[in-house]
Amino acid sequence: MPLPRGLAWFNRCVTNRVTGPFARWLPGFGVIVHRGRRSQREYRSPVNVFVAAGGYVVALTYGADSDWVKNVVAAGGCDLVTRGRMVHVTAPEIFHDETRRHVPGPVRPILRMMGVADFMRLSSRPAGSTASSASRITET
Repeated sequence: MPLPRGLAWFNRCVTNRVTGPFARWLPGFGVIVHRGRRSQREYRSPVNVFVAAGGYVVALTYGADSDWVKNVVAAGGCDLVTRGRMVHVTAPEIFHDETRRHVPGPVRPILRMMGVADFMRLSSRPAGSTASSASRITET
């Protein structure tokens, strides 16, 4: 079972504001940039993200019913900022994996302890550039 929704509220209002700036640079973290399904407002959601063949895998720590997940699926993709690079990702695919084999070995026990077994696979291509180079993010 994913983390409780009450904790999601606390993280959105407190933790994400603190970790958001760092998540763009730290290994294993990233920020999903997406638009609301109805509001079309831009949102930024810090996530646990890992490089995978042809793209990325995101751990759905609050489950597949999170608003950001629904927004990305409805839009067919989003932008991902990870390790200082912005990459446009498409073809979101939600999958369940009790073995957690799509994430690095050291992360598996942590996700297991948190009850996380749902993931989103995203295909990548760099935003605003060719497939061979990605855009660098600069601090503002």
